[in-house]
Amino acid sequence: MKRKSPEQYLQLIEKESRGHLKIFVGAAPGVGKTYAMLREGNDLLTQGVDIIVGLVETHGRSETASQIGNLPLFPLQTISYKGKELEELDLIGILARHPQYVIIDELAHTNVPGTKNQKRYEDVMEMIKAGINVLTAVNIQHLESLNCTVEQLTGVKVRERVPDWILREADEVQLIDTSPEKLRERLKSGLIYRPEKVEQSLHNFFRIGNLNALREIALREVADDVDERLESYKLERGIELMKGANEKILVCVNYRPNAERLIRRGWRIARRLKCELYILTIPLAPVDRLNATTRKQHLELEQIARDLGAEFHIRALGGKKPEQIMIDFVNEKGITQMVLGQSARSRWEEIIKGSIINRIMKNTRFVDILIVADDVDYRE
Repeated sequence: MKRKSPEQYLQLIEKESRGHLKIFVGAAPGVGKTYAMLREGNDLLTQGVDIIVGLVETHGRSETASQIGNLPLFPLQTISYKGKELEELDLIGILARHPQYVIIDELAHTNVPGTKNQKRYEDVMEMIKAGINVLTAVNIQHLESLNCTVEQLTGVKVRERVPDWILREADEVQLIDTSPEKLRERLKSGLIYRPEKVEQSLHNFFRIGNLNALREIALREVADDVDERLESYKLERGIELMKGANEKILVCVNYRPNAERLIRRGWRIARRLKCELYILTIPLAPVDRLNATTRKQHLELEQIARDLGAEFHIRALGGKKPEQIMIDFVNEKGITQMVLGQSARSRWEEIIKGSIINRIMKNTRFVDILIVADDVDYRE
């Protein structure tokens, strides 16, 4: 039998010492994620497990609050911010207490400035690394790669987001599913929001079409997660080689409004093919000479790429045309699929100057190109 390398032994030790992460996923608020999480917590408590509630949001729902039962609530820390006293999860206190299990709600929450980490999922991962088991919950619309899709479907810009890799870090993902009709009935009965918010919610986020779309996304996401775990299992045991291992996806973006959408589309393709994702941007000026607005856009795109686990590359023109930079990158990295936005050139410009996409296709081999249409026509 082949001996494990020191790195493999270290990975094995880290895996054995880390905590167990379980994420309860729902298609929308009110499906019962927190309820199910607390119920499981009480089951563990009756088995003699040392479990505490680090933070739970009942949103005034009496049936959810009743599920806390005998679970001990760990005190929250108080943070002074802009003249107000705000309460947050006490990460340092929980690490010192070191229970076997901790329940932490609202995974996508952004912490108040002054806490150790910017995001709650970072607190959770710190606890996992320390060997504490965590039960947590999140709605599907908070996944980074789905941000544009959810906004298109619902008209709601989701500002609290978590990177998609958090699902891969989970040892267990459980979908809490409720039909749109039942969810709307729960909303009308005052079991989700306060009475003054019900009517507005029914005609906006909680429309039947929205809920059906979000439910389908949630079901697909969890199904993809199951497929990934099966593929990992096969790969570890040499049952079957992982498909798509040689595919490489390249998303080319500039600073137009569709850049985030392109990156997320490319990520979802790469994820399904289980392959590498590259993001390439070619600024017209050196990065240190970009104006403040463009520099801010650049940093935002780089952060999104980092959150999605993609390689972010900047290539200067250096006297070349942008399409030649793309062609060189494709050949250098062995790219097999490209994701490009709709051309900003008018039809007349394409006739005079030629099509960038045609030139890329002419000068590359075995590369598929996906053109993603803009929501709005930015061409003059």
